[in-house]
Amino acid sequence: MRFFKMTGLYVLPLFLGILFLAASLTPSLIPRNWLVQGALGGIVMALGYLIGRAVVAIWRLMALPEPQGRIVLIARLVIGVPILIPLTLSLAQARDWQNGIRSRMGMDLVESTHTVQMLLLALAVFAVLVLLGYALQWLFDRVRFRLYRYMPARTANVAGFLLTAFIVLTLTRDGVLDRVIAGLDTSVTVAQELFETAPPVPDGIATGGIGSLVDWGALGQPGRDYVTTGPTAAEITAFTDRDALDPVRVYVGRAQADSAQERADIALAELKRQGGFTREVLIVALPTGTGWLDPGAVDTVEYMHGGDIATIAVQYSYLQSPLALILETRSGLDQAEALISTVHSYWRSLPKDARPRLYIHGLSLGAWSSMHGTDLFALLDDPINGAVWAGPPFPSTMWQGIVGSRNADSAYVAPTLGNGALVRFASHTRDAGGPDGWGDMRIAYLQYASDPIVFYEPASVFRAPEWMNEEAGPDVSPDMRFMPVVTQFQLAVDMALANTAPDGHGHAYYGPDYIGPWVAVTDPANWTELDTARLKDHCGAGFHMGCSHE
Repeated sequence: MRFFKMTGLYVLPLFLGILFLAASLTPSLIPRNWLVQGALGGIVMALGYLIGRAVVAIWRLMALPEPQGRIVLIARLVIGVPILIPLTLSLAQARDWQNGIRSRMGMDLVESTHTVQMLLLALAVFAVLVLLGYALQWLFDRVRFRLYRYMPARTANVAGFLLTAFIVLTLTRDGVLDRVIAGLDTSVTVAQELFETAPPVPDGIATGGIGSLVDWGALGQPGRDYVTTGPTAAEITAFTDRDALDPVRVYVGRAQADSAQERADIALAELKRQGGFTREVLIVALPTGTGWLDPGAVDTVEYMHGGDIATIAVQYSYLQSPLALILETRSGLDQAEALISTVHSYWRSLPKDARPRLYIHGLSLGAWSSMHGTDLFALLDDPINGAVWAGPPFPSTMWQGIVGSRNADSAYVAPTLGNGALVRFASHTRDAGGPDGWGDMRIAYLQYASDPIVFYEPASVFRAPEWMNEEAGPDVSPDMRFMPVVTQFQLAVDMALANTAPDGHGHAYYGPDYIGPWVAVTDPANWTELDTARLKDHCGAGFHMGCSHE
């Protein structure tokens, strides 16, 4: 017992926790400030301690001998002193590691990582988690000791563990989690300004206005922002110096109807009412979890086609994409299936020489949903013209299959497939190769090497992601190293911080970066490289505001 314990803590598990803390200081995909680093360090330190405690428990369960006397002190010194070396080195290099990421992303460098404050926070988080562990241990002991009266000790231990797990899961799921979800539902519904809280219907609007099949009050704030902004015919003409049309934007809110199919049917009817099928280009777009559509993605393609374009979108959730992915997994997939199949079925019924070119688009969770809804086998006899998907989340099976089929000499984060006739990948530093050399269908992915939403790997708990075994991407630190368990939590924190990165890095997709993929996929008429450069300058004020109102 003395070999493992010291002042109430287990020494060897504590050493493992310290090693995990040191590893957490190494760089990952997104820069971290001292508050985030402190919280991360405390969590992984507690995890290391927990793993060490589990090893101790197995040791004792196997009735293996424990050293006694002076051997205990020697063992602690032999193991403990080397553990302090990586911690010291990591603390000394932490600032340079973080600045290495920041410099690659064009961010200001930090002068200090606030080591003392960070360590105090890490220790506080560690202490809270250890106390929580002791509380769970106390609950387990009370349950199993009570069961000793009725059954053998081993049976009581197993039953006690299962009952304790059931109690904790019930309290968190039906108590805390339900309250959190209810609070989120309430807050986001208010933020969407639905029905009686919706602003007045503006004049001259198509979707949601007079004669529209879409209820303005059910549209929600993301939908209203989308249909009331964007470039007008006059703004497009001023940029291209050619006659232009007002782009058609159809959007149906989540509150419009109960089922995904009903919302898809309303969207199709509204698109036909507005003459969307008479345009040169038609885009089926799936928004992010909240219903937001990136103006940098939509405005740019409207400019390059002179407004002769229609976009149709349907909202499927009110939650942020990570929450929607966890709590409403099927909602986006079901909506994508319904919308894409409904639009495609009507589109394919039209004469081929009298219908628009059809494309699919989505960002983040919208990319995942729209890829799922794009059944390529069902489209073989009358395929769509192409797709542009940005920031595809890591669970996307279509993306995984395509990356897995890449040419052997291409990188995981920047794949090439065959001669690039079907699929191409673009990034902040690499375009999609222009409109030449394609086959009948054109698919372009826009992704950044530093995007943890794309490159998170669930298996990184025990093995390095494939991309970590290759040369680091242009905005990824070459000092990033794999550590079992720790890397998993670093990437999880990176996902939470993904949108805090500067434009063109992490999950912050930048308006001008969409231009190359859209040009390559949609091949706008009379478009030149000079036009691309001018549009990038025009939209460079920032994708969050689009490029119609600088």
